[in-house]
Amino acid sequence: MLPKIKLSFLFFFMLLIISLGLGSCQQDTVCDCAGVDEVYSNDFSKSDLSNIENGRLLVFQRDTLLGNYNNEEVSLTLQQLPKHNIVRVTVELWVHDSWDGNPDNAIGGPDFWYMKVEGEEVMRTTFSNTPCESTFCPRQSYPHDYFRQNFPKTGAIRTNIPGLCHLANQPNNTTVYRITKLVKHADQKVRITLGDQLLQTNSPNPKCDESWSVGKIEVATLFVM
Repeated sequence: MLPKIKLSFLFFFMLLIISLGLGSCQQDTVCDCAGVDEVYSNDFSKSDLSNIENGRLLVFQRDTLLGNYNNEEVSLTLQQLPKHNIVRVTVELWVHDSWDGNPDNAIGGPDFWYMKVEGEEVMRTTFSNTPCESTFCPRQSYPHDYFRQNFPKTGAIRTNIPGLCHLANQPNNTTVYRITKLVKHADQKVRITLGDQLLQTNSPNPKCDESWSVGKIEVATLFVM
């Protein structure tokens, strides 16, 4: 018979393992413990716009992107999904030129970007490409939903890319983000919509002033007990 102190340590160790295991299943990076099926992956390198509504392609910095968009929506529809109760959507978002983030005025913002699943908005946030200077620092909401006050480019995976149009050839004016959302969903068909509400009333060409593109879209279904 093991001493009580050893039994207590063994019991504590087993509880620790179980709690870590349960916690890991809640992270989308390790949710294969509950079952993951990748149902769609497209980096647009093959110019494939199947199942995409309002799709168009742009070659920028040697990458083929879906875009660019300004005050528009683009939708992806997938059918015959495997049995699931969660859908995971990952988007590589390219934010071009002079996004102003949170400022709420009649000229330049807020600059919104959003995601919908089956017509229901699951994310609404803002981005700022405007660098902070002295007391002037237009904040963004990402990586949170609007309204939060985060510094420009918070959560970005790349920041050293020139602008696309208005700020073309000027460094650090396209910013790339990798956005992942887990959404409750159980139907065999899913419609994912990406869109924006950009405001730049003092520009003769708003799309050249600020726009967005997509470098990659990945969709996976999960069955979580």
